[in-house]
Amino acid sequence: MKPFHPFTFWAIFTSLSVGVVLSDSALCALVALCGAALIVALKKDEGPWRNSFRWSLIAGTFLLAVRAITGAVIGVPRIGRTIFTLPRISLPSWLPGIRIGGDVTIERLTSSLHEGLIIATVIALFGAANSVTSPHKLLRVLPTRIYQLAVTLTIATSVFPQLISSIYRIRSAQFLRSGKRPALTSIAIPLLEESLGRAVNLAESMEARGYGQSKIHSRYRPITYSTQDISWMAVGLLAAIAMVAI
Repeated sequence: MKPFHPFTFWAIFTSLSVGVVLSDSALCALVALCGAALIVALKKDEGPWRNSFRWSLIAGTFLLAVRAITGAVIGVPRIGRTIFTLPRISLPSWLPGIRIGGDVTIERLTSSLHEGLIIATVIALFGAANSVTSPHKLLRVLPTRIYQLAVTLTIATSVFPQLISSIYRIRSAQFLRSGKRPALTSIAIPLLEESLGRAVNLAESMEARGYGQSKIHSRYRPITYSTQDISWMAVGLLAAIAMVAI
């Protein structure tokens, strides 16, 4: 089977993200997450960025918890059934409508969870796009006018997945040597050393290829869209339209 165009999955997940935001529906967000999980399970790419979806889910869960806590403690009062009451802190008169503490209602808590779920879903969808598409393949199809900016963005977006991969590798090596799970503090120096070494190697490879020394850029062989690319993107677009219509 012919591989997918690098833009295909980015177009799908961008459409789903727009649909989730415009629909503002928790059900649509959960359906989009399930669809993203299925696509990642079937089409996960190889490389340090393959676990981006999982880490984006972890980041989204953390954001959801923080949003729920802040929504319960700080926010605009909402009339409804009270779940519990927190000690209230008086605020100045020039902050009307906002309070810290007080009655926490079901409506206030569900509203905070709803907002957090929408934001977490968008983060997870873009994490899924990173998991199924190599940033290096994506870089090949970008226009030459934004090539230097694209290189910078590609390096920036691939740093975090490579950092996670390095942490796993260092912890596994220390566990095999000692038989004990290493503490996070014990991997700081090896991680710093490996990160600096990777940065130096990247700089040397870019300099050896003459990056930035010429305004003329070499071009890869054009990658064309196939029928399966158009079909998948059409499904993603139709799913986004259905979210908004519902």
